[in-house]
Amino acid sequence: MLENIIVYDGECPFCSRYVTMLRIRESVGPIRLIDARSDDPDAISARGRFDLDEGMAARISGEWYYGDDCVHILSMISSPVTTFNKLNAWVFKSPKRAKAIYPVMKFGRNIVLSVLGRRKISSMASKSG
Repeated sequence: MLENIIVYDGECPFCSRYVTMLRIRESVGPIRLIDARSDDPDAISARGRFDLDEGMAARISGEWYYGDDCVHILSMISSPVTTFNKLNAWVFKSPKRAKAIYPVMKFGRNIVLSVLGRRKISSMASKSG
């Protein structure tokens, strides 16, 4: 069985904080956090499969989820042990709400990365080839 992973932008303060605050239920087993900008083979594979400048990706129980589907599935498997996880579950448990809110989150991320002078993940394409 494939390892459960979340591929996120390690240079994005929001993305990094989000994945470290999640408490994933034991039912899916361990989950490995991978910086999309790294040379990790799973990061390289995810960069080839998805536009990680437009959303994070997760492989849970062998199935890939991306963007709003990713935050939706993560909210469904997160344990409601913290205030953050309870709020996250409430906001993203609805696929329609996740689809509506995710573009706003991407917009905020892109502004912050621009202000911080961070490059797009897609500019790393040469690393995967």
